[in-house]
Amino acid sequence: MAEEKKQEKKIIVDEDWKHEAQREKEILAAKEEAEKKKEKKEEKSHGPLPEGNLAALISTLTTQALFALGLLQVKGQEKREPDLELAKYNIDMLQTLEEKTKGNLSQEEETVLSNTLNELRMGYVKVAG
Repeated sequence: MAEEKKQEKKIIVDEDWKHEAQREKEILAAKEEAEKKKEKKEEKSHGPLPEGNLAALISTLTTQALFALGLLQVKGQEKREPDLELAKYNIDMLQTLEEKTKGNLSQEEETVLSNTLNELRMGYVKVAG
């Protein structure tokens, strides 16, 4: 009688079931691989970056200063308090850039840098005062 119970609990797996399970596993693996490739492609979809130059550096530091001053906001985000210390840091970076490149810039580059610094300084005074 004990032998009959052991035989009743025995699970019989046919070969078709094994092949079907293996095929489903391969399909899932292929789908995961396709999703990974799609994610990588989406990450690179921003296109080529522009050439690095002085105007881009000035623009980057200016944008950071404007965000810190609270004069530039990201649409959909709540308004943040100005971070005057961070704004001053970015303005100081631009001032250092102006001092270290004096005499090595074109007239147009000097004008852009000088005007940008003047505008940021006025914005700083307005926000701080």
